[in-house]
Amino acid sequence: MMPPGYLIRLMQPADYERIGEICRAVYPHETPYTPAELAAHRAAFPQGQFVAEHTPTGEAVGVHFTLRLRMADYHIDDSWDVLTARGTFADHDPAGPTLYGADVFVSPDHQHHGLAHALTDATRGLVVEEGLWRMVGASRLPGYGAVAGSLPAAAYVREVIAGNRTDPVLSAHLKDGWSVVKPIEGYLQHDPESANWAAVIQWVNPACPPPPELALR
Repeated sequence: MMPPGYLIRLMQPADYERIGEICRAVYPHETPYTPAELAAHRAAFPQGQFVAEHTPTGEAVGVHFTLRLRMADYHIDDSWDVLTARGTFADHDPAGPTLYGADVFVSPDHQHHGLAHALTDATRGLVVEEGLWRMVGASRLPGYGAVAGSLPAAAYVREVIAGNRTDPVLSAHLKDGWSVVKPIEGYLQHDPESANWAAVIQWVNPACPPPPELALR
């Protein structure tokens, strides 16, 4: 269910500047997306670039960017830069059987309204619509940095999965139906809150289960 006052739609050129502003607020340690980069995303895979719009103002307040990949061409430990061709989406494969969730974020002024969940539902709808068998992404672990000196990342992730520890991002992904494949180091270049660790996550389309030889491990 969409919260009142919002809708999900595809990204348009008029959104580019606003998306850069949101990115700067959400990821203060990262260089925000430029209009040229967002135009490249839209050119590569227009139906995979989703925006949450605040209808009273008509402004974009959240996004979910995706592309299609053949994950067999990559390694499970590959970084965001590798999987997105350094953020250009030039590696988008129209025949790729996996939808890769490159980024999802919501403006701090519009968080806690269920928009990230609504954006994820839109991407899962695309998985079903295009007959893909899964969606893959990576979850930051912003709670891990505080305990990284005393707890291995794999143990931290196991505790979050078991419900014995809460992570601000991974716990939300688990609640939203994602499953963890494995933790990896170096997924993002600058993520001190996560001690540069992330968890590879996936959602399998229940109408199209994966062939055993393609299962992500």
